[in-house]
Amino acid sequence: MELNLENPRQIRGKAIYESDNQIKRHGPHLYRVKSQNGNGDYEVIKTETGWMCSCPDHVYRHTKCKHIWAVEFSQALREEVKPQVTIQGLDLQSCRFCGSENIVKKGVRKNKYGDLQRYVCKDCGKRFSFNVGFEKMKATPQVITSAMQLYFTGTSFRNVAKFLRLQGVKVSHVAVYNWVEKYVGLMESYLEDIKPNVSDTWRADEVWLKVKGDMKYLFALMDDETRFWIAQEVANSKFKHDARNLFKMGKEATGKSPKTIITDGLPSYHDAYKKEFWTLKKDTRAEHIRHIKLQGDYNNNKMERLNGEFRDREKVMRGVKKTDSPVITGYQIYHNYLREHEGLKGKTPAEACGIEIEGENKWITIIQNASKTTKDPTLNTRTEDPKT
Repeated sequence: MELNLENPRQIRGKAIYESDNQIKRHGPHLYRVKSQNGNGDYEVIKTETGWMCSCPDHVYRHTKCKHIWAVEFSQALREEVKPQVTIQGLDLQSCRFCGSENIVKKGVRKNKYGDLQRYVCKDCGKRFSFNVGFEKMKATPQVITSAMQLYFTGTSFRNVAKFLRLQGVKVSHVAVYNWVEKYVGLMESYLEDIKPNVSDTWRADEVWLKVKGDMKYLFALMDDETRFWIAQEVANSKFKHDARNLFKMGKEATGKSPKTIITDGLPSYHDAYKKEFWTLKKDTRAEHIRHIKLQGDYNNNKMERLNGEFRDREKVMRGVKKTDSPVITGYQIYHNYLREHEGLKGKTPAEACGIEIEGENKWITIIQNASKTTKDPTLNTRTEDPKT
């Protein structure tokens, strides 16, 4: 952001921004900026008409005050330093054996559920087909990933199998579950090494679900700005559960601690907050907002939307069989990397965090990278923006 030397409010705003611990971010639309007189702080809130500040300069003069300028400088820096991670599609244009690019198509490999293109290398003479991540699978990658997409968008295993049979692919609902179990585990181990660039404000909430007919609770931790589902765990009880492990997993998954954590009044959240995020230093201490309002900036609408998504999925499942079910983890992956959100202007939470997945079929891109990296740990097809 360019500095206008003829605008004294902008100059003072830049000075506030450059000073330590003057601005506290509570979300993408709410900041608190310390008063330069030492008399508390001012709320800077983003509305449909622009930024509003509670300071007298803005309230009475209706002008863009130094506190709003400070917030805008802070936001500009956040966008500038946002890291970019790209999960690339694999280069399938070279020989699997000698690496030569002198390859040509040579017939097809007949498969029960579809045909795979075969190639021959003119340099080493080997014949092969590209099926990374889906080796020895009877169904094609397109069939498997289509089944997973259907399931996580709300179709039951049996109805997915019925749909595939209409396409000439005869599989049972058990086979579809096995696909989900296999590839969710593969993707989870690969994606857990990617650190999402989440904001400094997180939300936590819980929703009940049935495990083998018994009521359990799914505790979830989500980033406020990007809606990235950071961590989750299933507990036997709502009130006796220790939420400290949930917050620990959040710190491990993101490599950072939040500056603000928003929850309901459940005591276990505050106990976990004191153990994981509370510090003696006031300037570095995270703030815990415990009392959710029905309206305003501290409402829990975003978490309720996530809970609603999972409840819709759980109704189709009619419960899960075990607390560490791949279905729960799979839906977390789907929510973060595959599902586009209207609240993010059509982006996925991963894209909002600076993680881009190449290819028309993102399921295949993730699975192939996960499979290739597992077989060869030295191979990494993730790239980071060299500017960051």
